[in-house]
Amino acid sequence: MKGILPLWKPRGLTSHDCVAKIRKLYSTKKVGHTGTLDPQVEGVLPICIGQATKIVPYLTNTKKTYKAEVELGIATETEDAYGKVVEKMDMLTQPSLKQIDQVLKTFTGIITQVPPMYSAVKVKGKKLYEYARENKTVERPKREITIYELKRTSQYDMEKNRFSIEVICSKGTYIRTLCVDIGKTLGYPAHMSNLERSQSGSFSKENSITFDMIEKASIHNRQQELLIPILQGLDHLPIIEVNQEVKRRVLYGQKLPTPNEVKTKEPFVIIHEDEVLAIYQVNREKQDQIKAVRVFN
Repeated sequence: MKGILPLWKPRGLTSHDCVAKIRKLYSTKKVGHTGTLDPQVEGVLPICIGQATKIVPYLTNTKKTYKAEVELGIATETEDAYGKVVEKMDMLTQPSLKQIDQVLKTFTGIITQVPPMYSAVKVKGKKLYEYARENKTVERPKREITIYELKRTSQYDMEKNRFSIEVICSKGTYIRTLCVDIGKTLGYPAHMSNLERSQSGSFSKENSITFDMIEKASIHNRQQELLIPILQGLDHLPIIEVNQEVKRRVLYGQKLPTPNEVKTKEPFVIIHEDEVLAIYQVNREKQDQIKAVRVFN
């Protein structure tokens, strides 16, 4: 068993719950997910199985697309709909669509976020949510993230004080925090009232697999047919094809002369006749040499 399972994670399960279920359904311990989704969130969660677990870091680094709902007038301690209300404002006036759209424009590009207290970011070896549960507040490290696209996708709901957005962003982005910051810029307390991850890298909602589909396939021992080839999970990286002679050297993880087509210090994929052999990158100590980062036997 090897490949990528573009799982549609249901609400109510943690990402680790999903990994545990897939280990049983695929009868293998070599399973890893590519970016945590909160239990209350549904969406695309690519799962790597077998040799594909070697590319987890490269899938984690891909762009993500989210569909979220911003609710104004209420702030919560967790920044989503499941936390204790910490601030409430009577919505005597509401923002216009023009105001909302102008504010959204200010959040595109490279921006700085402060991770929420209820998050898994570690400070002094301890997760922030552990401090939060102890009613302790610690200084949180600011981080730079990239918002590639941000747009409003609905009218403003005047009864619920909500509007929907779609976000394409880099890894490490907290959509909860983005919703809160959008609200603050508009002049209101806010929280994220709903969230769905509709795309992760090249995997989208349309081509994702549900647990029901896996369970049905497992009855006939056809789970392997649901897996996507490793190469598809690496299609955001440069690809270089080699001949049979070089293939042997690559599979031994040998260092090689830097090919002319390598124009970047970033990792790239080496293949032979559509078979993924390895991930290589330029040797920092010797620029005329490339070295193996991952080898797929």
